[in-house]
Parts: sequence; structure tokens; C-alpha cells
Amino acid sequence: MASESAPSTFKAHQKVVAAVDLPDVPAGTRGKVMMRTGFSWIRYRVRFDNGVEVPWLDDRHLVAVGEYEAPAEEAGEPTGAGA
Repeated sequence: MASESAPSTFKAHQKVVAAVDLPDVPAGTRGKVMMRTGFSWIRYRVRFDNGVEVPWLDDRHLVAVGEYEAPAEEAGEPTGAGA
């Protein structure tokens, strides 16, 4: 049986980015893993740069800083030089 790719695991104090919108934390907000816990379900407590600390996050909610890709409307908006 082919296995799916292994879920990301983050270490304490690793820098991460919210991959999805969370309560009071928009997607794309950077943060720092404060605690990692669990055996069969690895979860994280993350303090985000906007001052919000969110517990019970897992690899569905977070990505490493270098792996985050902003949505197209955020990433490539042209700036109006003449406007």
C-alpha cells in the first residue's frame, strides 16, 4: 500500500506560518511554536506575531516559514505607481 507523505512535524521554538484562517489569526500570520505535545496526534501551541496564542493546532493548520505560499491576490498585486 502506498503511503501518503508524512505530516510535517515542528519543534519547539520553530518559526511557522498559519496555513489557514484561525480565530483572530489570518492565514499568512507568522508565529513561533511554544510547545509540542502528543503521541498519536501531534499538536502545537503557537504564539503568533499579532499577539494571539492558539493551542491544539496540528499540521493541517501550520506550515514552515519557507514553505508558505501567499494566495495570488496577496502575492502578486501590482502597485499603482502612477495612481
